[in-house]
Amino acid sequence: MRDTVETITELPEGPTPEVHAGRLLPWYDRHRRTLPWRALPGEKADPYRVWLSEIMLQQTTVVTVGAYFDAFLHRWPTVRDLAAAPLDKILHAWQGLGYYARARNLHACAQAVVERHGGQFPDDIEALSALPGVGAYTAGAIAAIAFDRQASAVDGNVERVIARLYALETPLPDVKPAIRDYAGRLVPAERPGDYAQAMMDLGATVCTPRAPRCVLCPVVDLCVGRRLGVAETLPRRRVKPARPVRQGIAFLLMRKDGAVLLRRRPPRGLLGGMIEVPSSPWREGTLDRDDCLSAAPVPASWRSLPGIVRHVFTHFELRLEVVAASTAGMADEVADAQWCAIDRLDEMALPTVMKKVLTHGLKAMADANPAAT
Repeated sequence: MRDTVETITELPEGPTPEVHAGRLLPWYDRHRRTLPWRALPGEKADPYRVWLSEIMLQQTTVVTVGAYFDAFLHRWPTVRDLAAAPLDKILHAWQGLGYYARARNLHACAQAVVERHGGQFPDDIEALSALPGVGAYTAGAIAAIAFDRQASAVDGNVERVIARLYALETPLPDVKPAIRDYAGRLVPAERPGDYAQAMMDLGATVCTPRAPRCVLCPVVDLCVGRRLGVAETLPRRRVKPARPVRQGIAFLLMRKDGAVLLRRRPPRGLLGGMIEVPSSPWREGTLDRDDCLSAAPVPASWRSLPGIVRHVFTHFELRLEVVAASTAGMADEVADAQWCAIDRLDEMALPTVMKKVLTHGLKAMADANPAAT
């Protein structure tokens, strides 16, 4: 795999910034999407709303984010409110959006804005990029949309538009530097914030991954990919390797009064800082049950429950066997552990995979002992 791609110094045949923006902005004025975080025409965008929405939209759809965005704004209407909130509350409110590192970075970023910038988002790319969880795209989006800076914001939609506009046939991710280069050259000096949102809307509603609606595109006659008949095949992608499988054992420990033992995961790494059902390390290869059982949170008569819990992460598939035991003790020796009544589990910051473990384990235990339910 190549680590770098040469920066393009000569644009292939395609639109100039003036011509491209001159077509795109009038189209945006007529067809712009109405979104909860988007300022109305003539209104100044709120940097907090722009930032919050962009973090939520990473690897998540607009349809999914809408309700979460409104809920966050209701609970934490300003960046100061969010910075002062307990992380557990934010993680709990984030459930369902996935990629929980984004929620931790959201909290850290809010605190940094308060501590470093007096509660006001900075308006330049360099200062924005120095904030936790703010990468090149997010910094560009905030600078352009919230502060009308002449900055480029290249998300997946914009990548697709640029790849087709210039017929860039190098597969992703190798072509990303070239796409950023072309996209940056097209940003107009006038209305760069509206331009950034117009490019996002074009990719989301017209230049779609499948069956692009080229007949509705305001720049169709400028599109090299369309001219060559390859637009729908772009951007190209390398064949992905098979997703590896990791395995482990989850330990469902019940107290006599019906409470479940939960544990907080380490602050860094996958699902960092989230609450979990204690489990063994997740490893590839054949499951070594003896090794996994040695990771049990307490010595107990662990019994296997039928079935397997499966969950797919971005880079691997996880398969967990669930074992159960009961205890009259407090398990005080388990680090970062706490007992939680079953009817209060929905108050905990549990990732989806652990909700699956609890649902599976509690049902299996009830089925095995119906008289106890």
